Amino acid sequence: MIVGVDGSESSIAALRVAGALAEPLSARVEAWACWDVPAGYGVYLAVGIEGFRYAADQVLQQTLTDAFGDLPGFVHPRLVRGKPGPVLIDASRNASLLVVGRRGHGRFVPGSVSSACVGHAHCPVLVVHAPEQETGMHHAQARTSGVP
Repeated sequence: MIVGVDGSESSIAALRVAGALAEPLSARVEAWACWDVPAGYGVYLAVGIEGFRYAADQVLQQTLTDAFGDLPGFVHPRLVRGKPGPVLIDASRNASLLVVGRRGHGRFVPGSVSSACVGHAHCPVLVVHAPEQETGMHHAQARTSGVP
């Protein structure tokens, strides 16, 4: 099982869901953080790109800590260079399940990475939403959801 990790609340939730699914099955979870050199940073290629890799590793480690506290033995972190969508889609060829968080805009628009994974992955994809903050509007919708 592969989980896309980017430090967002939804990727923390995705890790927790993957952990809950994997543990009773004695399955392995690979937490993948993708990194790359941003466009326009060609000069950094000559100077070095380790700062970008280091920053991604820090995000990965913090996300794992936020999700689990102490890292369970069945969770294995991995840094991968490349854009998240294509990297995760390619990785799905050898995965039993791909788990990603939803970072879209608004309640009904998924993010570009989760959309790409759902549309093109080679294995089942589970899209996990971040826990919602309860607001007055959300509360009102919850109270009226069963009303015709």
